[in-house]
Amino acid sequence: MSKPRVVCLGTPKYIPTNYLTQFSAEFNFSVLAATNRIETKALLPKDIAANGPIRALIIRMGTPPYEPFDADLLAALTPHCRIIVSASAGYNEFDVEWMASQSIWFCNTVDAVAEATADMAIFLLLAVLRNTSVAERRVRAGLWRSAELVPARDPSGLTLGIVGLGAIGKYLAKKATVFNLKTCYYNRRRLSPEIESQYGLTYCNSLHELLAVSDIVSINCPLNDKTTGLIGPAEFAVMKDGVFVINTARGAVIDEVALISALESGKVARAGLDVFPDEPKVNPYFLESDKVVVQPHLGGLTDVAFQRAEVESLENIRALFRDGRPLSPVVDLGGR
Repeated sequence: MSKPRVVCLGTPKYIPTNYLTQFSAEFNFSVLAATNRIETKALLPKDIAANGPIRALIIRMGTPPYEPFDADLLAALTPHCRIIVSASAGYNEFDVEWMASQSIWFCNTVDAVAEATADMAIFLLLAVLRNTSVAERRVRAGLWRSAELVPARDPSGLTLGIVGLGAIGKYLAKKATVFNLKTCYYNRRRLSPEIESQYGLTYCNSLHELLAVSDIVSINCPLNDKTTGLIGPAEFAVMKDGVFVINTARGAVIDEVALISALESGKVARAGLDVFPDEPKVNPYFLESDKVVVQPHLGGLTDVAFQRAEVESLENIRALFRDGRPLSPVVDLGGR
């Protein structure tokens, strides 16, 4: 019996050699040397014509040159492809419904980049509390402790409100305890009492309830139709005066105009942003304002996270061909 054919879009750079060797013993593994969307559209049909149907496709980190992942890009995979796996946690750039309509499983990585992204949230949290970007600019300008830097806010005793308690939110909650933060959360489904106890969490029954009690608000939910613009004028209105806002999820979860208005009014004291609605373009306000700490969407981009992501992607493929179901499907085809 021939081995299922698995193709990776670009060469995996971080997966351990011994792991890839073992995987290649089970699957007919190869690389499609396409670096962007145009090359992929040209090379994918040629590869299939020359080497046979692709049963599984791996999408590594660094997706912008290829986006979006839709029928226009991937139609050549049908009808033989059974699974597409992404090394990223977010999947708003993937047409998941089209894939499901073609009976193709789609999987993101659930845990691989979670801890690294939580680390970025902690970094931004401390940066906005301590006003580190302004402090660095003052020192580089030959100044010392200017008035707006002292005293800084201490995290101890403050309430951190986490919007979306998935893998990233759990890591964030765990790390927050080190800084003596009190942590509450809002999620579409309440977690079990055991998990709440494990992570020191208090549940809020509504988003507005969480926003009203939080000194720091961290956005950690995925971007979809229901969460686009989730934090808008009404949500900022119920927040505490002088709240701190952190976003390591997706830029479009927050209404950008409403955030700027809240920063200008003082409703939001400072914001720490690793994500933006129209990346890599960034609203000039965020680049110029002393009230904003910015990062170029680096949350999950560490060496360890990359390795975990590539391994987790391949494990989804292994699980499907071994057990008939992948580990982390975004849409459950078994229910269709």
